[in-house]
Amino acid sequence: MKILVFIATMLGCLINIGNAQQRIVADHPKTIKGDFSYSMPDQLGNVFALSSSGQLKKYNANLDSMGVFNEVRRYGKLYSISADNSLRSLLYFKEYRIILVLDRLMQVVNKIDIRKANIFQAQAIAQGYDNTIWVFDEQESRLKKLDLNGKLLFETADLRLVFNESLTPSTIFDAAGFVYLYDAQKGLYIFDYYGALKNRIALIGWTSVQALGKKIIGLKNGKIMVYTPGEIDIKEMQLPASISMAHQIRFTSNAIYMVDGTGISQYEWNK
Repeated sequence: MKILVFIATMLGCLINIGNAQQRIVADHPKTIKGDFSYSMPDQLGNVFALSSSGQLKKYNANLDSMGVFNEVRRYGKLYSISADNSLRSLLYFKEYRIILVLDRLMQVVNKIDIRKANIFQAQAIAQGYDNTIWVFDEQESRLKKLDLNGKLLFETADLRLVFNESLTPSTIFDAAGFVYLYDAQKGLYIFDYYGALKNRIALIGWTSVQALGKKIIGLKNGKIMVYTPGEIDIKEMQLPASISMAHQIRFTSNAIYMVDGTGISQYEWNK
C-alpha cells in the first residue's frame, strides 16, 4: 500500500484530501475549559459536551453556550450522540435502550424505546438521511431502520448467515447514499439502502471512524487515516503532539474537536 508522506510544520501538518491541501492549525485553539467525558460536533460547528458529572450542554461554532439539557440523568448514562443533522440530534441511552430525539433548541421531540421494536442489544445507532434511525440489532445480527416513532421500517437478513461470522459494529453512519457499519476487528461494511452489501474494506483497528463528505476518516496509531471508497491508497497524516494525546477526537469539514483532561479544544482545519 502506497503511503503519502506529509511534512509537519510548527503550525500543524498538511493533508491531501481530494485535490485540496488542508492545514491543521495546532496553536491557539478555541477551548471550553472543564472536565468533559464526551463531545460531539455537528457539521455547522455546534458542539454537544457531556461533563464527567453528567451535565449536557450545547455550544455554538464560537464555543459560546447555547443551553443545557437537564433531563440527561433521567434515562441513565448517556452512551452516544448522533448529530449528523444540525436540526435534529439523537441521544442514546444504551442501558435502557432509549433514544431521545431533540430539536436544535435541545427540546425533546420524541422518546423511542427500541425494545418495543424487539431490539434488546444495540450499541450502534445513527440518523438516516430521510429522518429515520439506523440501529444494529446485535442479538439478531440485523441492521434495522426505524421511523422517529420507533416503528420498524426495514431490516436486513441475519448477517451471520451472509458473512458466516458475527459482527459487533461500534459505529453506523449514513453518508453519500450508503449505510456504513464499522467493526474495528473486521473492518468497514458498506450497504445500500435496501440492505445489499456493496463492499467490505479491511480498515482494521481504527477509532473515531466517521464520514467526511464522500471520504471515510478515522484514527490509528496517532495518525489521521483517510480512505476514499473506490480508491486503493489510504492517506495518512501524523497528528500534532498537542492533539494526539486526546482521549476523543472528532472531525467536521473545517475543524477538529479534541477532548482531553483540560476541556474541549477546537482546531482550525483550513483549506
